[in-house]
Amino acid sequence: MKMTLPLFTFLFFSFGMFAADVAAGKATYDKSCKRCHGGDGAANGAIAKMMKVEMRHLGSKEVQAKSDAELKKESVEGVGKMKGVALADGDATNLVAFLRTLKQ
Repeated sequence: MKMTLPLFTFLFFSFGMFAADVAAGKATYDKSCKRCHGGDGAANGAIAKMMKVEMRHLGSKEVQAKSDAELKKESVEGVGKMKGVALADGDATNLVAFLRTLKQ
């Protein structure tokens, strides 16, 4: 039993380090995305109108159906008229975790 507990503790804390941090993702969203996508992911209508684009709600079925890798790529590289945001991989992972909380 003595050998099992340290192994369990090591695995628990090791995998916990790789888990996405929703709170950190919200902070990244607030800093880099909120201006255009709104606080709840519904999009800033004035920005959408100015750019002459339709912005889907980030919690919509269409957006939420994308894989985490697709959401990360679009966030970092941009899509359509949206410019990408320079994010470290961990920040992008946290951002996607926050975006998943917007699911409608």
